[in-house]
Amino acid sequence: MKKLENKVAIITGAGAGMGKAIALLFLNNGCKVIAADINQDRLNTLDAEVKKMGGIITTIKANMANEVDVDAMINLAKSTYGTLHILVNNAGVMDNFQPVGEVDNETWDYVMKVNVDGPFKAMRAAIKIFMENGSGNIINIASIGGLKGGVAGAAYTTSKHALIGLTKNTGHMYAKTGIRCNAIAPGAVATSIGETIDMNKITPMVQDRIMTGMALNPRTGEPNEIAAAALFLASDDASFINGAVLVIDGGWSSY
Repeated sequence: MKKLENKVAIITGAGAGMGKAIALLFLNNGCKVIAADINQDRLNTLDAEVKKMGGIITTIKANMANEVDVDAMINLAKSTYGTLHILVNNAGVMDNFQPVGEVDNETWDYVMKVNVDGPFKAMRAAIKIFMENGSGNIINIASIGGLKGGVAGAAYTTSKHALIGLTKNTGHMYAKTGIRCNAIAPGAVATSIGETIDMNKITPMVQDRIMTGMALNPRTGEPNEIAAAALFLASDDASFINGAVLVIDGGWSSY
């Protein structure tokens, strides 16, 4: 039997990178997948790839900064499959590596809405379904930026620390209900998140305090390496893992 046979999962940021790799791996393990992404073209490409392989995937354009989109995503799972078992909060944006003195309100607010508010609202809605089911699984894609202070800017670092805190609190509070909540903290991974960085805003302070640390990174990870960890956490193989943060960075943060 496949690891996620007859399970229903929502995966955000599923149009590319880690989200796409997770969606494809979950599908190959028997899961019914709702793939959400802000980029409709990428969703169309994903849908075509899955159909070419003889599979079926349900897609929805969703901006995690928009609560209406988040609710629509959850409602699609219920209307299409009648339930939900797994939520993977993968969608995220960067912050141009700006230190606190250089962050404008627009950047701060948008990063928080996508990286924290969106996952929170999706989790809040999913928990209601999970409580009815008597079980459920949440996987939040955080970052080593949620554990350290020198690999990203103030907004992104704060957002990922918050997401890890939300993960731990949720794992603890719902531990007796059959619901698990864990986070993955990747290091540098070959994804499209770099598209959200404006390199023109990289200041001398950023070059001195952050970019020097980038040289210590042993290598860039591949999306499928993160997807394998997500599959493990989503499956019964990880039944006793809850409120944990799994660091996957090739040893970068062990320095």
